[in-house]
Amino acid sequence: MLRTLFSGFVLTLCTAVVLMIGGGSDLEHVALLGAALGGVIGLVPHDPPLGKLGGFALGFVLAWIAFGLRAALLPDSTVGRAVAAFLVILICGAVAAVSAGRVPLWSTLVGAAAIVGAYESAYTSSPPTFLTDSPQAATTVLLAAAVGYIATTIIHVFIKGEGAEPKPGPRSDPAGDNDMLERVMAGETK
Repeated sequence: MLRTLFSGFVLTLCTAVVLMIGGGSDLEHVALLGAALGGVIGLVPHDPPLGKLGGFALGFVLAWIAFGLRAALLPDSTVGRAVAAFLVILICGAVAAVSAGRVPLWSTLVGAAAIVGAYESAYTSSPPTFLTDSPQAATTVLLAAAVGYIATTIIHVFIKGEGAEPKPGPRSDPAGDNDMLERVMAGETK
């Protein structure tokens, strides 16, 4: 519980710092979004750790490319948005499946949500300015997400929560233990 409270407190402080740094800029408008999504990536345990970062980056880039496709090729309508969203989620799911979970689906979706949350309203108001507006939206939300990720990761590295100690595994390979089911059903512990 202390670790969770401390993580939330540090994330709050980091979000406030991002807001102070970005006062008067677009960073101010995406500070909470980015820090919260970066915090999610930092808080959720995943092995390998680079898989969740790679998933975030993949989802982010795919959704950003989808904005480009919408601006260049797709109609600015519900159908155009549906096609772009379908392609992003389909590719995210395919990568998660092909990687056998090493790149988790949840992290790719968080990455896609980051750029969509930061840029969708600006895109909707002016699709032709994609090349000039989207890089600013991308960098601001990525900066805020990086702060959130670093803050929560540092807390989880240096403060161990209850139950954080590794538990010893089975003494032998369960696949080679033919009598294990009978012992478990009988309530035996050895």
